[in-house]
Amino acid sequence: MTVPHLTTALSGPLLDLERRILLAQPEIEHWLRNQWQESTPPFYGSVDLRNAGYKLAPVDMNLYPGGFNNLNPEFHPLGVQAVMTALESFCPDAKRLLLIPENHTRNTFYLQNVAALTRILKMAGLVVRLGTLNPEITEPTSFDLPDGQKLTLEPLVRNGRRLGVAGFDPCAVLLNNDLSAGIPPILEGIEQTLLPPLHAGWAVRRKTHHFAAYDHVANDFAKLIGIDPWTINPYFDHVDQLDFHARTGEERLADTVSQMLEKIRSKYKEHGIDHDPFVIVKANAGTYGMGVMSVKSADDVVGLNRKQRNKMSVIKEGLEVHDVIVQEGVPTFESINDAVAEPVVYMMDRFVVGGFYRVHTDRGPEENLNAPGMHFVPLGFASPCTTPDCDGEPDSAPNRFYAYGVVARLALLAAAHELEATAPAVHLSFAA
Repeated sequence: MTVPHLTTALSGPLLDLERRILLAQPEIEHWLRNQWQESTPPFYGSVDLRNAGYKLAPVDMNLYPGGFNNLNPEFHPLGVQAVMTALESFCPDAKRLLLIPENHTRNTFYLQNVAALTRILKMAGLVVRLGTLNPEITEPTSFDLPDGQKLTLEPLVRNGRRLGVAGFDPCAVLLNNDLSAGIPPILEGIEQTLLPPLHAGWAVRRKTHHFAAYDHVANDFAKLIGIDPWTINPYFDHVDQLDFHARTGEERLADTVSQMLEKIRSKYKEHGIDHDPFVIVKANAGTYGMGVMSVKSADDVVGLNRKQRNKMSVIKEGLEVHDVIVQEGVPTFESINDAVAEPVVYMMDRFVVGGFYRVHTDRGPEENLNAPGMHFVPLGFASPCTTPDCDGEPDSAPNRFYAYGVVARLALLAAAHELEATAPAVHLSFAA
């Protein structure tokens, strides 16, 4: 079992936070059960966490998780049970499911994720076929995976308001495609249950909407267990109408960075934290760690050189960035074999189904680890994140992982609130 090393002299605050979470476990689980009576969890999601020793917080929430191949296979039964529970909520009669992946046919790591997700869905009793939005695939096409498996992708077929593939009419459609390039017309107005809903895709979704929802969840949770909500919640702000190439909005961005740094500095002083604050500037939509920079001064975002402007101005699918979230930087003081690491927790329905560590040997504790050169330690979670050892030390592996599972589920609850709040703003208003 791989247990990360927590390289920090500031373990006191962390141990206190974990101790409070452990002591409040019955209240926490009861509170979460009540929350799920009022809100429907997304079908699935993954949360990037950062553990700074003095703070344990989510920094990103992905509603189209793409790393199921990095989970401990021993925990697949947790995923199977979670899928069954999700289907009872979304589509109790579902027998046939169409899975629509990203168009990454040359990315074998991603295809292995599709294979692992398909395996979980099949073990839950579903007949699964893979339909693709990729225009280059015009007939059933098989792909060989490094582990000897094969995947067959088929072109989508639309009949009236039904979506499927040739000879296959599914009861439900599951997207593992984050719709960064926009919402394809073939997905609009289908009568089958579509998971997640179209407005969960990056064509519509904004990270600031998620963290605004998380603010409310974190505040309620903090009152429940008697902590400062800041210890589980990064500050954030929003700057739009940017043009990195033309340097439009540069001063507004610099002002926002300056204000954020001062706000963090004040909080550090309150908590007795001896650390230089930093912020993360990243695209307000999108994933894959693109359009991200770490800055320690407002000067860092003024007069960017051409390489920096190119990096910040375009994300996945070549989309231009005009809207960023300015987020409090949370350093990670975890390491595996002397390489910086951060936990990623996976959930299906309202349940934690596993996780792994994202590790980068060439990045520092204040940098984005979701970058080329990263690797994954899939056995990082030796036990599910829902089974603490209440008699053990707060920082023992099951207990730290329990704390991770709690904070990840808070982010999942925020995602549920976010999707509810943004649902009336139907995607058509964003598609123009």
